[in-house]
Amino acid sequence: MSDSSDRSTNINFMKEPVLRKLCEVLDKTDSKGWRKLGEIVGSDRRLRVSSDEMEMCSLKVLELAGSPSRMLLRLMGERGCTAGHLLDCLQTLGNSEALQCLKPPGLQILIQPQSVALISGHNLRLSCYAVGKSPVQYQWFKTKEEVPNSFSPDLVMSPVHLKDAGFYICRVNCGEAFEFSQWAQVDVLNVGASYGQSYHSLEGRLKLVVQPQAQRLLVGETLQLECGAVGRPIPRYQWHRNGVPIPNASKRKLTIPCVMQDHHGKYRCEISSNSERMWTNQVDVVIAPRISIQISGAMECSEDDFYALGANPNEFLLNSIPEQLYATDKVALLIGNLSYKNHPQLKAPMVDVYDLTNLLRQLNFKVVSLLDLTESEMRNAVDEFLLLLHKGVYGLLYYAGHGYENYGNSFMVPVDAPNPYRSANCLCVQSILKLMQEKETGLNVFLLDMCRKRNIHDDSTPNIVLRVTANIVFGYATCQDAEAFELSSSGFTNGVFVKFLKKRLLDDEKITVVLDRVAEDMGQFDATKGKQALEIRSSLSERRALTDPILPGDSADLAQAHNRQWAKAHELPESMSLDFDCGAQIKLGFAAEFSNVLVIYTHIVKKPEDLSFCQAHVTDFSQDLDVDPKEMNRETPEETGIYLLSSSLPQHCLYTRLSSLQKLREELVFTVCLQGTFTSMEDDPVHWTKSVSIGKPLIARLDLHRAMRRNSCLQTCLMPHSPSHSPCHSPGPEHHLHLHLHHGQHQAQDYSRLSPQQPYLDVYEHLQGAAGGCGDSYYENLSRSHCEPAAYELAAGPPGSPGQPSIPIETTDDINELQTVFINSLQLQQQ
Repeated sequence: MSDSSDRSTNINFMKEPVLRKLCEVLDKTDSKGWRKLGEIVGSDRRLRVSSDEMEMCSLKVLELAGSPSRMLLRLMGERGCTAGHLLDCLQTLGNSEALQCLKPPGLQILIQPQSVALISGHNLRLSCYAVGKSPVQYQWFKTKEEVPNSFSPDLVMSPVHLKDAGFYICRVNCGEAFEFSQWAQVDVLNVGASYGQSYHSLEGRLKLVVQPQAQRLLVGETLQLECGAVGRPIPRYQWHRNGVPIPNASKRKLTIPCVMQDHHGKYRCEISSNSERMWTNQVDVVIAPRISIQISGAMECSEDDFYALGANPNEFLLNSIPEQLYATDKVALLIGNLSYKNHPQLKAPMVDVYDLTNLLRQLNFKVVSLLDLTESEMRNAVDEFLLLLHKGVYGLLYYAGHGYENYGNSFMVPVDAPNPYRSANCLCVQSILKLMQEKETGLNVFLLDMCRKRNIHDDSTPNIVLRVTANIVFGYATCQDAEAFELSSSGFTNGVFVKFLKKRLLDDEKITVVLDRVAEDMGQFDATKGKQALEIRSSLSERRALTDPILPGDSADLAQAHNRQWAKAHELPESMSLDFDCGAQIKLGFAAEFSNVLVIYTHIVKKPEDLSFCQAHVTDFSQDLDVDPKEMNRETPEETGIYLLSSSLPQHCLYTRLSSLQKLREELVFTVCLQGTFTSMEDDPVHWTKSVSIGKPLIARLDLHRAMRRNSCLQTCLMPHSPSHSPCHSPGPEHHLHLHLHHGQHQAQDYSRLSPQQPYLDVYEHLQGAAGGCGDSYYENLSRSHCEPAAYELAAGPPGSPGQPSIPIETTDDINELQTVFINSLQLQQQ
């Protein structure tokens, strides 16, 4: 940044790697982060960022890869902020790590590899050239795999084949320093030999080599159009229908599954590269209806028959084809209860909620994921969920835990429910549906992963009158008066329902079609065949799908207010650096496993030379959280119970998992303790401490611990027994199969035969016979449990194991997606 030309560069034109590193630092720093930078900029009249704009920056946490710092820097750049201005602001801020991002590196990549599209059989050359203070070494990668014998600045493939298409990157080493080049995409087209000569003469120029072909399809079939061009840099594509750009149609191949009649029209693709631009031929796509009409009461004719007769099948359509359906927003509440006080413990809900959270976020749902809620916490969580609903919103409630069904009403059992429990101690699902209907939601989906056995201790018959609406879908993990199962194993696995649901949830199909396919898959699962079957109840009259796009409605201001409330309840504390008097520096970081589970990790960034030993740990947490000191400050995430998020956390730290954040009554204040031993005092350790306050993190801001505030959920349930008068003298009817099976009420008499060491029946021997003695891991331990059928399958062992990414990639840009996965994988390998 020393030369004037660099200082005069607008920050919006700074190099992407520099901006990315700078944003990572500013996003994670507390007192010297992006908020403080915004305050400093506020003193400059020309660059000033308003409070509303700062709020917009904070809302970036709603996005999976959202960066408040990136938003702030973009606003500053739009007001003319230069690199010199930014450097001065960072110096005022006093953030040395951020300043370091703007310093000229000791290793610089001068030539970046460029994406290219070429024809199979021709020669590929990708170039990367760097300079450094010492000799430079190169290594090329294709996605995450090293390219053999690729140690030079040029990667040459002669000839190139279809299998060579993909994304390439070069790692440049100079001593201990290393940098990665930008990603380069190689697109290899398989076309006729007639293009070979003209392609050679136009090397590097844009050349159209594949034209789309006209199509004639039936409603419900898949439309596939393909075009292709070669050149360097790689061409960009945009498909058009009837002269209008098609949203999200920017690939070489256009695929539209399950076409409707309104997809017919004239299609062509615009292809561009730098200043060059060209169009493909325009082709007709005809979508014929699927009809069958009787003539003379005797002959039945198909579409082809009518075409042959010269008739227009459109004249026979009785109903118009529906247009694209939209949601004004998508909101999901996921509750997993597993640590019951008076009933058998469960495993699957934690893994099921985690997996569904990641999948629903890929579908642009705002997801609140909560574990182990008491009755009041569940009711308050539902109230917060209802606040996010308004006209046209898609609302989804998933529950995994103990449960039962009486007289057509389903009840979810909180973790503090007495034994036995009644409706007064539980939440009625139908009462929640009634409240959702009052919000005029566009779609109401309930996925209930629990048993549905009759509760003989509960004689109440809630009189819940629902509106007649055609937008309700119930997916029950098991049939009426039947039990649901979770799979018992030494690790963490999905429950039977979610094991199959997660494979279908992202399908672009009507939600009832998705559930139908899940039911078919479950029906082929030998372990539960004849014991558990998915039941679907629906009044859905439109082709609404969880993949439907979001189009905000008239209540934009209301939606924005709800978004802010939701965002504030999901903001992580910003990471911070703590400096101790001895000269040591500690990095304190945070991660969210669920909306009410926080992970804290500590790492020693700087250790004084005169300290032979140095370690930092956290302690003195609020008694509300009930943290076991034996499970804090462990050297691996798994030791402290962090199984699902472990592969996403930084390495070589001490980890602490704080669950049940909803119980936090005050701001979270704790102590960071540094223990060190000076070289001159080997047997006399010294302690330094710092108190840290991080406010109310994540869901703690909503104060779900309080007594039911609005009571909106409670008011819809009739309560024949108050919680204080519910008898607790005999086992309840909760049901959950591990192939933990939920005990049915009809089995209550069998409890006397169980020893205290065996709280649920082991049914392995019964199911093994039915399964034919199969050695599949699912049959290892099938045992009975109470009222909850969910358990998680992580294909290659415990969560976080190699090859099983904990958090799905949700970026729309292929290269950005690869960047994150690739760099993380390399870092893990190096460590």
